[in-house]
Amino acid sequence: MSASAVPSPPPVPVVCAVIERGGLVLLAQRPAHKLLPLKWEFAGGKVEPGEDPAAAIVREIREELGCSIAITRALPRFVHDYGRVVIEMIPFLCTLAPGAPEPHAHEHVALAWVRPDEFERYDLAAADWPVVAAYRATH
Repeated sequence: MSASAVPSPPPVPVVCAVIERGGLVLLAQRPAHKLLPLKWEFAGGKVEPGEDPAAAIVREIREELGCSIAITRALPRFVHDYGRVVIEMIPFLCTLAPGAPEPHAHEHVALAWVRPDEFERYDLAAADWPVVAAYRATH
């Protein structure tokens, strides 16, 4: 059997939250020791086997930022190939839940509330640019 006949694994499902507040959107900077070191991203993470993506984003934000969110709606899903891994990005438009604590960088090195016209000032992970485009298309 040739190498080209080996089926590639399915994309890894990854959720991310575009958290809005007062016309700003939350970005988080990845740690230097992880994949995509020091890149900025919309916070989120992998969907566990059998987990609903909406439940996954609520869990991931609680783990990564120590706060709760309310999902406004889903943005379009897409597949992104990083070379070493292919992901299915599942973005959600969110707000902080009423009474939620302020987001805190538990796993990231920095957080920033930015205007949507400032995204280009940040070194975003490649898979986050299509999220930006989908976000801008709906605003």
